Amino acid sequence: MFAKLARTGILIAALGVAGCNDSSMKDFAPEANKPLPDKILADMRAKGMVRTSSVMARIFKEEGKLEIWKAKTNGRYDMVASYDICKWSGKLGPKYTEGDRQAPEGFYTVRPAQMNPRSNYHLSFNIGFPNAYDRANGRTGANLMVHGACSSSGCYSMTDAQIEQIYAFGRDAFQGGQTEFQIQAFPFRMTAANMARYRNDPNYEFWKMLKVGYDNFEVTKVPPKVDVCEKRYVFNQVAADGQTFDPTGACPATTQPDSLKSAYNAYQSTYDAAFNGALKASVPPPKPTIAGIKEASIVSDWSKRRARGERVPIDPPSLNNDGSVTETARMGRIDSPAGRKMAALDAEKAAKQKAEEQRLAAIEAAKQAKEAAKAQALAEKEAAKAQKEAAKAAKEAPVATATIAAPTEAAPEAETQAASADESRVTRLKNKLLGMFGG
Repeated sequence: MFAKLARTGILIAALGVAGCNDSSMKDFAPEANKPLPDKILADMRAKGMVRTSSVMARIFKEEGKLEIWKAKTNGRYDMVASYDICKWSGKLGPKYTEGDRQAPEGFYTVRPAQMNPRSNYHLSFNIGFPNAYDRANGRTGANLMVHGACSSSGCYSMTDAQIEQIYAFGRDAFQGGQTEFQIQAFPFRMTAANMARYRNDPNYEFWKMLKVGYDNFEVTKVPPKVDVCEKRYVFNQVAADGQTFDPTGACPATTQPDSLKSAYNAYQSTYDAAFNGALKASVPPPKPTIAGIKEASIVSDWSKRRARGERVPIDPPSLNNDGSVTETARMGRIDSPAGRKMAALDAEKAAKQKAEEQRLAAIEAAKQAKEAAKAQALAEKEAAKAQKEAAKAAKEAPVATATIAAPTEAAPEAETQAASADESRVTRLKNKLLGMFGG
């Protein structure tokens, strides 16, 4: 099968092999000239690879992996390194529009001119977004990279140590004669179980299309030949003589080696059985995905306002299944000249508002103090008046006399006896009191 692929030219896929011109390969920064570690070189030799053999990369968002594959002496590719992606922005799903912060998904091509040895992010290379498929479908964006510094706004960001090795793989392949290498970016490993998990996702049809290219590589272990017609990807198809692939036009008549068709169909049969089994299996819930161009436009508007220095939610908004939009309560600005200018205007406005609030508070405090003093003076006046009137009343009050009440006829016998027993004492007391008051 592989020999037939080679004879039809599909072996080359999107990877041209020719001499590099000096202007594309010179003037590397020191970080871009670091050799690969001895262990990786030893692993390459053990797998039948040479340092300068052709290279390709695969990216899996959900698993957070970037894989490097290299051609062996027999022409097939094998994985030689795998890296944990430090950070990628957005959600699962393709990039739709400038500012949606989505990391792209699809099949992309990197050439020497896209390598940047003096990147602000340590080292970087542009993955080639938008490609023919993206342009045909009106998707926009620029400067989508694989880079270092572990910071992403739509890129795939690695640590500085990782990007030095990834960059070196591309550099060595270009020095060996490869003119471009392929990057395959997927939302997840396109297994039957994962495809079953996301079968109800709005991006599912797009992912099914990517899976054809994924499967072609799984079958052949050769990067697929990628073309675009009728606004969709087509893989490992050879156009009839005199016909070409037009990204927005009708697909031309094509052929494909019988051996590839047979191998692909056998692979697909196994996949179909696994997919049907996965529909009944208990699997982890799907991860968040972008809800098409509508959500992309909402995030893009947020990005534009943020870039203008406006105060916006710290995190991008999300579109919910019911059409509502979720935004975080925490607000902030981008650290940029526009953001700093707007922040300064905010600070000036806040200072003026605070000064006015303090002025009004001082006026209110003075008013309350005046009213309190007035109330205190009135209270003191009333207290003095009350004291004067009390003294006058005490002076004019009659002299009190003591009166002894006699027991009533209705008193019980016990009370009458008690009164008789005390009669002499009462009489003596009465006489004493009358003597004291002149009676």
